[in-house]
Amino acid sequence: MTSSLYPWQQDAWQQLQALRPRMPHAILFHGAQGIGKADFIEHFAQALLCEDVRADGHACGACASCGWFSQGNHPDYRRVRPEALEDEVADEGEDGEGAKKSTKTKTPSKDIKIEQIRNLADFMNISTHRQGLRVVVLYPAEALNTPASNALLKTLEEPPPGTLFLLASNSLDRLLPTILSRCRKFALPLPSHEQALTWLKAQGLNDADSWLREQGGAPLAALAQSESGGREETEQLLQVLANPGVEAALKAADKLQKAPLAPLVASLQRWLYDVFSVKLSGTIRYYPRHRRELEALAGRINVSRLMAAIKAANERRAIAEHPLSPKLFLEDMLLDYASSCQ
Repeated sequence: MTSSLYPWQQDAWQQLQALRPRMPHAILFHGAQGIGKADFIEHFAQALLCEDVRADGHACGACASCGWFSQGNHPDYRRVRPEALEDEVADEGEDGEGAKKSTKTKTPSKDIKIEQIRNLADFMNISTHRQGLRVVVLYPAEALNTPASNALLKTLEEPPPGTLFLLASNSLDRLLPTILSRCRKFALPLPSHEQALTWLKAQGLNDADSWLREQGGAPLAALAQSESGGREETEQLLQVLANPGVEAALKAADKLQKAPLAPLVASLQRWLYDVFSVKLSGTIRYYPRHRRELEALAGRINVSRLMAAIKAANERRAIAEHPLSPKLFLEDMLLDYASSCQ
């Protein structure tokens, strides 16, 4: 958790303070992925539990409560998120027991499961440590599977006294309408391009403008993508998208079959968005350095084919994590794209 807010979150923090006198039982923070929503709500959770909160609403960082929070063992705080987001378990001893166990563990789940919601029951049914507030942080909310969503809904319908739920979501349309209706929604906007660019440059990121644009203006997503080591694969894909053809598609599928597929499909979605945007308005959001190629494609592609390609890319994004054959998946995706561009 970040020890302070990101520069672009200061205005939202001031707006949030207006809720404190009459705090709802559940707040759903929503906005684009990669802008720091999880850090924001955990920062807010610490402030809510702080025993000597500052005049600006931030936690003091010095009281016993802040000490427990920073150590991850506050008795009145629980965090719920998918196993895949949990920190790696430290080695359990010099005998290698921890390493041995990790080799037998299944791939961490990307869902929030019903057991995680049920495990909150004991926490919510006992008295708070110092007769204060009890806080549950949950993110991303769209990771709730169906049984977990229904279990959470029952809790939100009859919230325990003195308990506040702080949820974060990248995509409100993936949540149950009944959950949405029982939460106070709070939007966290994207930072301005200049604000995000200044922050990325301060992190030492080279070519920060390109990274930021390719991630739709989300600075944390841009920084994470730059550190993922997937730049070469993305550039290979963009070359094929800029110059579509059957032979190029087959060669690219062979070279890229070991790369993570979800980021590649996301790059295709952004590329198609830019083609569509250029065709309609002449503007480019994600890949301005490829303006010449995008304008050429927009000039010759049929609108109905372009819309079909966008729909196909969206459908592929949903299954990109679990393809039967990565190479065949890429071949089908790139050949379909090449056909659309004819």
